[in-house]
Amino acid sequence: MSVVSEVSQDGQKLTISIKGRFDFGKHQEFCNSYKDYKPNSVVVDLKEATYLDSSALGMLLLLRDHAGGEESEISVINSSMDVRKILAISNFDKLFDIT
Repeated sequence: MSVVSEVSQDGQKLTISIKGRFDFGKHQEFCNSYKDYKPNSVVVDLKEATYLDSSALGMLLLLRDHAGGEESEISVINSSMDVRKILAISNFDKLFDIT
């Protein structure tokens, strides 16, 4: 699988790791990775992501809505410099904690 989710032992944190291209082809797999959970915090790990497009940005917004919107605590970690630029240009750095 190219989208892997892992829940912490206490059930409070969900980590979603993306491998390969993060694009529309991952939509269903990405949605399935979080749909059954309502954790306090979510981490999206892009360490092994090789590409990100506008549909991935939309998927991140859907995740944010599912997690509680403005009250949600979502971090995007291990993003490459190119991905960080895309996220910053799209003002996602105001919606997510990006490192």
